[in-house]
Amino acid sequence: METAIEGTELPEEIAAEAARRDLLTLGVEEEYLLVDATEPRAVEAVDEVFAALPGELRDGVQHEYYRSQIEVASPPRLDLAELRAAMAALRSGLAAATEQAGARLVAVGTAPAAGPNLRIVDNPRYHRMRERFGDLSPGQGMCGTHVHVSVPDPETGVQVLNHLRPWLPVLQAASANSPLFAGHDTGYASWRSMMWERWPTVGPAPYLRSHEHYETLIADLEASGAMLDEGMLYWYARLSARYPTVEIRLGDVTPSLDDALLLAALARGLVATLLREVRAGAEAPDVPHPLLMAAHWRAAHDGLEGDNIDMATRQLRPAWRLTRQLFDYVRPELERHGDLETATVLMGRLRSHGTGAARQRALLARGESVADVVDWLAATTRAVE
Repeated sequence: METAIEGTELPEEIAAEAARRDLLTLGVEEEYLLVDATEPRAVEAVDEVFAALPGELRDGVQHEYYRSQIEVASPPRLDLAELRAAMAALRSGLAAATEQAGARLVAVGTAPAAGPNLRIVDNPRYHRMRERFGDLSPGQGMCGTHVHVSVPDPETGVQVLNHLRPWLPVLQAASANSPLFAGHDTGYASWRSMMWERWPTVGPAPYLRSHEHYETLIADLEASGAMLDEGMLYWYARLSARYPTVEIRLGDVTPSLDDALLLAALARGLVATLLREVRAGAEAPDVPHPLLMAAHWRAAHDGLEGDNIDMATRQLRPAWRLTRQLFDYVRPELERHGDLETATVLMGRLRSHGTGAARQRALLARGESVADVVDWLAATTRAVE
């Protein structure tokens, strides 16, 4: 969902350094589920968590749609190590406040265990959404990751969105972390993706002719009633309504901070690479929308452990190989931004342990229960060192 988080504006000194070095800034938003202290079910604990938050964290934390959810937003950073430190402080501080409130903080795309429908946050906008769209969202919450990468202006940003379209299923597969829902394996690595697609404005961005075309589509969608405001433009990549960024917003929240940081580094490397193509006058591939939808379905179904569509050849290839191809494609910008060494290590770890979805299923395959999976998710969410 979309509400403002204070303290995430770009400081002048960082903006000046980014301009001087021709680098892109990076920020990350993560949504979490609040679960019972001993049972795996989601709980309405957000007000108690806010009451327990230390003052220094409050500017980076906000409510989400349900009272069983909470969201954090890192400050924008140039340096990946500084971004990690900011994200770690938010995760660990919020986890501690959640435990003080008698619950646990869990980074997972959907509620793994069955439980009753819970109430939405008492926010006028959320009440209007519920009145307009009914029960599109399950009553415990869906939790994702949004990565903001700076762009110089909206017109350039729209062209970057066009170039991003064929690559986003790869990032979606790498973040898959919601195979379980209501106590059973759904057969999908990212069940959150499938539930999220029920909203009328969720999906790949269309091929955009210009920023004017982008704004016209927003106005038309608002007039149609398919969204209340620009904040409900839930395309997998969009221009931020508040910041001078491209916002990539299709991934599940990842259980480990390492995986979240890798996703952020790859997103910045990709936007920076595509920005150079835009500046060079390269045409964006006009990938057919049905093929994009098929690739996003494969990403949700298979994660990294299966196949996806190579957009250049229109053939199925192992999803991990496509991820490696993405890494090699953005390697020069990873290096230019100082991210290559860290991203290489994190890619190795992801290859070794698999996505959050694969790790959850591995626990179940060893005879562990859904409650054990939630215990592991809570511990992994908190482990930020």
